[in-house]
Amino acid sequence: MNITIVPTLRRGNASLDAPASANNKRSNKMGRSRYIITEPNKPHFLTCTVLEWLPVFTRPETAEILLNTWRYQRENIGLLLYGYVILENHIHFIAQAEQLDKCVNSFKSYTARQLIDYLEANHVERLLARLRFGKKAHKTDREYQFWQEGTHAELMFSEALMREKLDYIHRNPVKRGYVDEPEHWRYSSARNYAGKLGLIEIDPWA
Repeated sequence: MNITIVPTLRRGNASLDAPASANNKRSNKMGRSRYIITEPNKPHFLTCTVLEWLPVFTRPETAEILLNTWRYQRENIGLLLYGYVILENHIHFIAQAEQLDKCVNSFKSYTARQLIDYLEANHVERLLARLRFGKKAHKTDREYQFWQEGTHAELMFSEALMREKLDYIHRNPVKRGYVDEPEHWRYSSARNYAGKLGLIEIDPWA
């Protein structure tokens, strides 16, 4: 199944060119103040997790939605994507953009709409029921909530920390016992850094 993203990247109320407003002020008070995007124009290590850690990215089509969105943001919004890994229920990536906070908000908003549309079209009722049940009460503008609130973000303030986080990202599937070598995991930039063809182009950290 091929998923094509049209140039405007607009579906329903979600758009990558017009990020949805975020309730960051309130979420920061909920114990996440250490993990916010502090300097939006500098590289950050980021984690986005599916609500209730549901295993959504076990299908190639759902992972492709994330990859296509990163492709669009690199080509049209100026996102620098230094590394990434897609696991069954969460993603890690290191990125930089002029307004990274807005870029991440639009990434989450757009992919959430696309992924829910996919689950509905394929009648994945078990996951949809959990996403509906787990929706926060104050989110009255939607039927489902896909991503957990907030984004675990850490500023990459040194070369050593950048290298540490890239290694963490790439070795994550190995530590979980999914593969023997980092580059064996298809949904990771480890393949790019190993000199192999990755699923998407990235911006390698020199």
